[in-house]
Amino acid sequence: MTIVHPIARAWITTGGTGAQNYDEFADDSEITAIIADNPRSALAIEMPHKAPDAAGRSFLDSLPAAARRLADAKADGSYTPADRVVVLYRITAPDEQPAYGLWAMVDTDQISTSADEPGLVIRNEDVFIEKVRERVALAGAVGHLLSPVLLLQTGRGADLHAALAEACDAAGAPAATDLDQAGRTHAIWPVGPGETQDRLTALAGGGELVVADGNHRSLAAQLGELPAFLAVITTPASVAIQPYNRLVSELTSTPAELLDALRAAGATITPVDSLEPASVIVYAAGAAHAVTLPHDAGVDRVDNLDHALVERIILRDALGLEPGDKRITYVGGDYPASWLTGEVDAGRAELAILVAPVTVDDFVAVNLARAKMPRKSTWFTPKARGGLVLAEVGTH
Repeated sequence: MTIVHPIARAWITTGGTGAQNYDEFADDSEITAIIADNPRSALAIEMPHKAPDAAGRSFLDSLPAAARRLADAKADGSYTPADRVVVLYRITAPDEQPAYGLWAMVDTDQISTSADEPGLVIRNEDVFIEKVRERVALAGAVGHLLSPVLLLQTGRGADLHAALAEACDAAGAPAATDLDQAGRTHAIWPVGPGETQDRLTALAGGGELVVADGNHRSLAAQLGELPAFLAVITTPASVAIQPYNRLVSELTSTPAELLDALRAAGATITPVDSLEPASVIVYAAGAAHAVTLPHDAGVDRVDNLDHALVERIILRDALGLEPGDKRITYVGGDYPASWLTGEVDAGRAELAILVAPVTVDDFVAVNLARAKMPRKSTWFTPKARGGLVLAEVGTH
């Protein structure tokens, strides 16, 4: 029995509703601008308190408006219903190899967060619980899941990749396409019951699945007691990991004092001109420094990864900041290093921390060993679009 299943009641976009996931933004004002430019965007439902007409309402107070927007979108033809389908997914861009995935439902009781917890879906990062509670509340208010959890198929990834490529090539014109902010085209094809659907769900569920994006959404499915969650199952050949950096505002020490504190902790610091980190670069007051942070022989391999060392030695020990502190902004790989340094130069932040990305192979190895990745350490691209395929809650 596979743990991957058709979507009992899906709603497929007819165009214009696709959106970046709600957690892909370094500045919430970008969300408001996107909704203003395209009120049909699924962001207006997923982040209703950031809509231009929210008038300062909280997330919870904005949920009735989110439910109305989704009902209106279904009524005006922005979505069309489909029963018992999986959905082929292809992402293409100039000078990039196509990425493939399968939209489907995955059993929530298969989520495993430690070596002693059984399950074929491995969740691998710490989360911010307030974000999880928001996702639970949203699903309850609108009765649908709008953004998928991105899962890497680690057991039969090559077989799944070949099968998805073949199925997309044979499927004809897509049901819908969507162009994202990076110029990638996202195309989808619903597949109803039959041999193709059975073969794809078997391959998609044919090995351990690692959460590549959507740790909060997967935990929300557990806390919300949903029997299954909406996912895109993709392949290692379809994804890459980009940098996941940090901006810090309202420093309690000067940049010189920060560097002195890091030296005192055993770090090696070298002035640099390049912003391409071999490990870690800190940028403040117009100057960049490469920082080699000391490893701790008393902790495991994961706790000595650069993102964990940044969290422990720079943010916690040197700056006195906990990971959820509002002075820290986590900035994904869609924003280049020049954008982060520009924020510092413009005075909107005081410190940029650039961290070299982990590799896909290392990410998979850490997860198959049931170790936990440092918080906000993996920015996978290309990301699955929200608002293309919705799943009704309670119809699995």
